Amino acid sequence: MSDIAITLLLVAALFVILGSGVWIGLTLSGVAWIGMQLFSSRPAGDAMAVTIWGSASSWTLTALPLFVWMGEILFRTRLSQDMFRGLAPWMQALPGRLLHVNVVGCAIFAAVSGSSAATCATIGKMSLPELKSRGYPEGISIGSLAGAGTLGLLIPPSIIMIVYGVSAEVSIAQLFIAGVLPGVMLAGLFSGYLVYWAWRNPTLVPPADSHLGLAARLYESRHLIPVILLIVAVLGSIYSGIATATEAAAIGVLGALVISAVQGSLSWATFKESLLGGTRLYCMIALILSGAAFLTLSMGYIGLPRHLAEWIATLGLSQFELLLALMLFYVLLGCFLDGISMVVLTMGVILPTIQKAGIDPLWFGIFVVLVVEMAQITPPVGFNLFVLQGMTKREIGWIAKVTLPFFLLMIAAVGLIWLFPQIVTALPAQMRQ
Repeated sequence: MSDIAITLLLVAALFVILGSGVWIGLTLSGVAWIGMQLFSSRPAGDAMAVTIWGSASSWTLTALPLFVWMGEILFRTRLSQDMFRGLAPWMQALPGRLLHVNVVGCAIFAAVSGSSAATCATIGKMSLPELKSRGYPEGISIGSLAGAGTLGLLIPPSIIMIVYGVSAEVSIAQLFIAGVLPGVMLAGLFSGYLVYWAWRNPTLVPPADSHLGLAARLYESRHLIPVILLIVAVLGSIYSGIATATEAAAIGVLGALVISAVQGSLSWATFKESLLGGTRLYCMIALILSGAAFLTLSMGYIGLPRHLAEWIATLGLSQFELLLALMLFYVLLGCFLDGISMVVLTMGVILPTIQKAGIDPLWFGIFVVLVVEMAQITPPVGFNLFVLQGMTKREIGWIAKVTLPFFLLMIAAVGLIWLFPQIVTALPAQMRQ
């Protein structure tokens, strides 16, 4: 059979099995088994056992359950309420006022969470009722939260970066550091749009509900101290070279437990809930990663990635045209799959292609995270849209509509890192020196 026929057969098998309701991880393993059994001479069972064991026992991957657990612990504290109290006095003077709490709050919580959905849910639980009670329009409140919630993927520590690093064999610590400046840039774009919106709609912005002096604002900022200390402990230990990503994750879990204990929210019940919640989420991710590793091996034996890379090379696409095509591909894929599944499903095929095109895998990792962020707010399977639908009871279509400006800002962010790649590469280069 030709490569095109084999590819079409495997894609059809993928969608048929997925459509029947089988878990994504098992679906990937099933498609890989079909490929090896029909189009390879190596025994599929032996290859599956070796690959899944190798994937599951990866030391690099141990950072993932720890960061997931840290986010679960913090989700059950009053950290989000404390963040609102600490940030609100400083936001009152900005055009758009408390709407900026969504952006800044998401950026801060993203630095201790690693999950887009957790960031969106935690900050939304705190900010949406407050903004509604003060008279802020629901559309811009929800839209800014949906957009800013995606910062959970870009600002380290990021679950999706760990998944990409394991799949692409790129240093997770380097990816974490590379995500800092793009994350700050994207948060700045979101806040800039809120300033523009407030300038265009001055009558829709409620007046400031407090006028605190500098001393009073500084005093209220004490509520931010725990989360700032946790961010410094996690990211500072990585950036200084004191700890690896896995060791920093352990520091993060310990710090989250201390914060929870100091705030009085740590009990045996919350400890058990956070541990079980983190275990369930990690097991789902680990199953997907194991299935994807087997699928990558299967396609390697069949030769599809190499043939696809060679075919794309014959098209004569420039780097820009290739990245544009990949951005459209990932946004389209995001209409049907979650971010982790998108990354692990495509890396085996995409990586040889981008390497052949001379694109830096580290830079490409941040590019992938940005376009996966777009997928988080793309209907019908945008995870942040689902989170907000559950919180607000509004229709997915309406939420997607009010989120559209922030989707366009993400496209602008991709353009900026293409024009100025130093936004991604500058900090990792310093770290290597």
